[in-house]
Amino acid sequence: MAFIRRRRLERELYSKERFSLLLLNLEEYYFEQHTANHIINRDCKDERKFRGSLKICSKSIIFEPDDSIQPIIKIPLRDCISIKAPEDNEANNPFTGNTSGEISVVCSQVFLIKERNVIAPYKTVRGRTEHLFQLDIAGKVGDVVQTLHQLYRASCLDRMGDQAAMITAILQSRLARTSFDKNRFQSISETLHMECKAEMVTPLVTNPGHVCVSDANLYFQPLNGYPKPVVQITLQNVRRIYKRRHGLMPLGLEVFCTENDLCSDIYLKFYNCQDRDEVYRLIAKYIENHIAEHTAESYVLQWQRGLISNYQYLLHLNNLADRSCNDLSQYPVFPWVIADYSSSVLDLTKPETFRDLSKPVGALNKERLDRLVTRYQEMPEPKFMYGSHYSSPGYVLFYLVRVAPEYMLCLQNGKFDHADRMFNSIAETWKNCLDGATDFKELIPEFYENDSSFLVNSLKLDLGKRQGGKMVEDVELPPWASGPDDFLQKSQEALESPYVSEHLHEWIDIIFGYKQKGSEAVAAHNVFHPLTYEGGVDLNSIMDPNEKVALLTQILEFGQTPKQLFTTPHPQRKIQKLKSLSRTSSHSISIAESPVSPNEESFEDLTEESITLAWNNITKLKLDTQCKIHKEAITGIAVTCNGSSVFTTSQGKYCISIYHNLQCKCRFNFEDVFQRLENHPEKCVLFKHGFVILSDLTRRYYGHKFFMGQSYVYFYSIAFGRQQDVLLGHDDAVSKICWRDGRLFSASWDSTVKVWHCAPGETLSNKKHHFELLAQLEHDVSVNTMDLNAANTILASGTKEGTISVWDVTTATVLHQLPHHSGTVFHAAFSPDSRHLLSTGEDCCFKVIDVQTGMLVSSVTTEEPQRCFKWDGNTILSGSQSGELLIWDLLGGKVTERIKGHTGAVTSMWMNEQCNNIITGGEDKQIMFWKLQY
Repeated sequence: MAFIRRRRLERELYSKERFSLLLLNLEEYYFEQHTANHIINRDCKDERKFRGSLKICSKSIIFEPDDSIQPIIKIPLRDCISIKAPEDNEANNPFTGNTSGEISVVCSQVFLIKERNVIAPYKTVRGRTEHLFQLDIAGKVGDVVQTLHQLYRASCLDRMGDQAAMITAILQSRLARTSFDKNRFQSISETLHMECKAEMVTPLVTNPGHVCVSDANLYFQPLNGYPKPVVQITLQNVRRIYKRRHGLMPLGLEVFCTENDLCSDIYLKFYNCQDRDEVYRLIAKYIENHIAEHTAESYVLQWQRGLISNYQYLLHLNNLADRSCNDLSQYPVFPWVIADYSSSVLDLTKPETFRDLSKPVGALNKERLDRLVTRYQEMPEPKFMYGSHYSSPGYVLFYLVRVAPEYMLCLQNGKFDHADRMFNSIAETWKNCLDGATDFKELIPEFYENDSSFLVNSLKLDLGKRQGGKMVEDVELPPWASGPDDFLQKSQEALESPYVSEHLHEWIDIIFGYKQKGSEAVAAHNVFHPLTYEGGVDLNSIMDPNEKVALLTQILEFGQTPKQLFTTPHPQRKIQKLKSLSRTSSHSISIAESPVSPNEESFEDLTEESITLAWNNITKLKLDTQCKIHKEAITGIAVTCNGSSVFTTSQGKYCISIYHNLQCKCRFNFEDVFQRLENHPEKCVLFKHGFVILSDLTRRYYGHKFFMGQSYVYFYSIAFGRQQDVLLGHDDAVSKICWRDGRLFSASWDSTVKVWHCAPGETLSNKKHHFELLAQLEHDVSVNTMDLNAANTILASGTKEGTISVWDVTTATVLHQLPHHSGTVFHAAFSPDSRHLLSTGEDCCFKVIDVQTGMLVSSVTTEEPQRCFKWDGNTILSGSQSGELLIWDLLGGKVTERIKGHTGAVTSMWMNEQCNNIITGGEDKQIMFWKLQY
């Protein structure tokens, strides 16, 4: 895990230093240091001097001897009796002093830390003791003593808020008297863009200093010069930046120079939003693929399609929900997924092996839940079910104490927890989470990583003795794990298992989704203390500093609920158990139903393979031929089932043209006698019951062709080149029609989509068609496009105002109404598996929604409007406003190929079933025939 790697790196870099900011109290600052001697038994025969560093902190004095055998001395300022220069004989004021090389500190309590450089609980020495420190630079004694007097007065204030206010004033005064040292620039040619005050955040501590942004680098210069004089990050190396909330305030900024690492290169907390936002803006312009602009939905499609694992997806969600390994109150949270810690073999095929992911930990035990619900119902407002959280600094360090003992000592005032409350056993911890009255904790990412060191006491820490006399050593593993590495391996397999993949969305709903707040949270028994939620309290509105400090302390120590990412049910990740088959529902059969023997490939398998091959090579699309027959922009393209003829329509006087054998030879032109249709977007589609008869040496065309115009749907006889029938179905222009399973679907600018049963007449007679209106789907505004899923049960429509509606055709009811576009929806189409719907509009965006839940799972911004497209669920071939054909990696959100095509907007596109032949039409009146060449 990144946190463990970071700790290991820090130990290597600063192996000679025993001091760290973790020796400070929570919310304490380290101001300055002075080289000095610690004198013991002054003027006695056994007088001794220990050389080291005297560190002045906001709540304590710390002396770090150079000799690692000697302990670090920490003197709390609140326990000081006197601080003075020994040579001062003035009056009897114990808190004054002259400038001399020595400072005397008399205190009632002192802590001894890391004696013999061993990480262990602090030793407390009580009783009056005097400590004499001799500074190398005697002239600084007066300033040091004056600073200590100020900090002493702050520490003696009765109320925490008053203490914090005074210390903050001292800190801000110091920051105001200093500025960033421009000599630290990497180059003399660098230009300064901005400088401001901020704090660098690391787990449990913050370090104040100055932030500087130049035209090439981001700098942070700590006020105290620790752990190094300046932190420098080259802006061109930055890959991700995220705005963070820190302490429930929107003041944080996290910068990453890696794509996937959970731990950042620097986490900064600013003193106001304006500074944070300006630094963000300056850094963002250097990032080409600015991941900070990604939303949680943008990763859903990648997860559903299997491009990222369950583990990676949860990391992305944690990151977007303000969870960071630099902030233990918002540490990444992962679920318990295994419920069996007693069997000798872990069977991942049995559902009972797994935890119920639809419930929070607190609701897994019904008896305990009943007691909690009863208490909740009797509780006055504000109500909450759980008195503790599922993620907090204490829980994080409970798991990590063996690799991060100094953090535990910092959090618990120099002590480890009681031995029986330590992380001793996986099975015991799980049992306590099920049965404990106040234990509802989830897991952390380390349980699904590859570094098992947090399970092993490799540092040989003395973590105490349990009842019964057993020492706390390595974590006890379940019987099915042969060792720590095997435990992590099996945990990873469980997290990526089919059961978890199919149920993980339920846990996401609870932690990051729509069941996190409100009535859904109450129904799911998922209600925590109001202070843990974003927006639960406005700290800026609290004027009393003591109340503010108390609330902030409670929030930071109790833990925080992640930022809510989803407000609708999260889509499920379905595992493909059988090989995907033909994309057209009429040819779809399962492998088990296939009459082909197991050693043979079915026709559908070969078709699917050819489709996959075509899309994998879609960038090799080449123009085969082109022609210009129409006098106006092309509005529609259709091809006969056998591919022998192409039908195109345009807006002009001559509306329909037929091309024989995909050649640019016009067989017929149907002159449109309805001049009022010329300015409407006519489309064309092949009538499913149409047919071609081959006799003798001539080809004769019999069948029907649909043509749309204002209010009407026209039936043309291909055999005789004339109109045979007409359907008056709408009050305004018909914008799109589809024919499926004997039903005609027509969309119109009159704000409706109508479903008709159509019994066709006889081709060679004058018998008319019989039409019966089955359903009318009402919209608020004009409908511009529509599409049906493969089963013809779900219809999607797009309006002129940008709304996507998803309808259940069998009940004629709307399932989702989604205002995803800010202008006209040009085109919408289901994915081959019908799980997703892609749409594009005049707002220059591709939008992908999950059909089942209605959730927006991907959004890609385009440079210009894309008028039409074809897609396979992962890759898009689109026709642009400028006439180019663009190939998009939808999951990566980028264009992979640009193909020069029309000189005006691409208005129509047809693709054959094998996806290797494409026909496009444009505003330039051209028809272009494309083929894959591979």
